[in-house]
Amino acid sequence: MGEPHVSHVFEIEQGWIDYNGHMNMAYYPLLFDRALDEVSGYLGMGPDYAATRRLTTYTAEIHLCYVRELRPGDRVTVATRLLDHDEKRLHSYQEIHHLDGWLSATCETLTLHVDMSGPKVAPFPPDVMERVERMAAAHAGLPAPQRAGRAIAIRRRT
Repeated sequence: MGEPHVSHVFEIEQGWIDYNGHMNMAYYPLLFDRALDEVSGYLGMGPDYAATRRLTTYTAEIHLCYVRELRPGDRVTVATRLLDHDEKRLHSYQEIHHLDGWLSATCETLTLHVDMSGPKVAPFPPDVMERVERMAAAHAGLPAPQRAGRAIAIRRRT
């Protein structure tokens, strides 16, 4: 885990293509979410976690940047890394890369840990926090992603 987690290979489906001939913007979050599900499983927060412990995660905020369009049949992976965390939240950064190596999109996500009985935001249990801390330590030495922390704005030339 000293590198970002890299998902399995996803293939862009024909049903995800819009009238412009490329992947519709709605499906980028789907890919990012499916890759984040893989990381959640590694952290011990997969489907069984919600079913048996009645704890889960909710997405509070995302910031997507579309870099290069994807087309039907393109094959991609999603790299995920943990940028920050506290006792109830995860701040992650993801990149979709075409198997040819080029960057298609990036996503920053703020995820909340939730007790489903409320629902209410709740601290991670110790076993999950241990895994989160392990991943955070492994990712701490990675260089800061250039595209992380971006804000939406119209930049004006003076």
